[in-house]
Amino acid sequence: MERGLAMLPRRLIVVMVLAAVAVVACERPGGERTPATHSRTFLTRPFLIDRIFKSMEGPFAHERVALLEGGAPELLWITRYRAEVVGMDAEEAAASQEFMCHNNLSFDARKHRERFGWEKPVRTNRLFTLSQGQFAIDLPAGFGIPVMSDEALTLETQVLNHNHENPNVQVRHRTTVEFVRDADLDRPLKPVFPAGAFVMALLEGEHGYFGVQHPSATQSPASCLPGMRPEHAQGPMMPDYTDPQGKKFTGHWVVKPGREVRHTLVTDLLKVPFDTTIHFVAVHLHPFAESLELKDLTTGETLFKSLARGPESGIGLTHVDHYASEEGIPIYADHEYEMVSIYDNPTGVDQDAMASMFFYLLDKEAEPGLERLRQARGRKPPGPVRQTG
Repeated sequence: MERGLAMLPRRLIVVMVLAAVAVVACERPGGERTPATHSRTFLTRPFLIDRIFKSMEGPFAHERVALLEGGAPELLWITRYRAEVVGMDAEEAAASQEFMCHNNLSFDARKHRERFGWEKPVRTNRLFTLSQGQFAIDLPAGFGIPVMSDEALTLETQVLNHNHENPNVQVRHRTTVEFVRDADLDRPLKPVFPAGAFVMALLEGEHGYFGVQHPSATQSPASCLPGMRPEHAQGPMMPDYTDPQGKKFTGHWVVKPGREVRHTLVTDLLKVPFDTTIHFVAVHLHPFAESLELKDLTTGETLFKSLARGPESGIGLTHVDHYASEEGIPIYADHEYEMVSIYDNPTGVDQDAMASMFFYLLDKEAEPGLERLRQARGRKPPGPVRQTG
């Protein structure tokens, strides 16, 4: 572990500053322009992989990044995020995606809330998370995450190695963020905001209902099982979570040999601020996961179930289902929600596990804040929002 930490890259290399793709001159029916899509790509310094690194054990890096350098701050809309593990020459073919642990892009949620004038609670600093089995987030057409060009963003990258005893290879993360400028839009995009929830194991407390003192009949199916936290999760990367009743949970637990089904009440984690719709769901799982499901306990309906696939040999994940839709999945502020994870550990030894969903919800309260930002910068608002679904 110490040697891996010694290899932490201290800076990221920006390899593509601002690239407009060829759609800049296209027009939609009615004479509307298709706005130019810009991208910013960040390439880490090398990570040395010289032995087995389980999840959350490998070399990692944290670095501040920006979508635009210099100039007056302006409103941007992030529409796509992708990450790859590449070799020293930054080519995909030089490295295997099995070395991906995770790739996160985070923002200062408190400052963002103040700047955009959000009234809703912000429960996550995470804009994006990618991991084995899911290497890109493409928001549906017409949707985007509004950010300012000078927003303080943090890129967090980590590698792992489940299968190779002495690989002695160096790899990098290559991360690309695609966005459009609000000033280029004839019609505004529909704003989405991130929310997240994760399966937990109870470490301390009389019962495993997160955020609940006396569970109701509706909440009772989602009692989270007791569990053990992996030894390597003791550091600052994986904190405990304590609810208002003093019960202690972990989101990184041990799966014993055999099959495990774990239910977690996530209503308090999601904290849905108003009735809205989910338009993208990204999923983070560890090897030996079978599925992760979001259920509406109030209606008894499964809203989305993600299935995971592993490689034909070795340890890892090759595919994790995600959800993307312009129509979206309705979600309600007064409903109760649970997540159900299924792991099947055939190895005969303990394995570590996580199970998270990252949701992109339609922000029905964003427009006043967006309008204030546009007016402050002398920008006229685009035309009316296009209706979808």
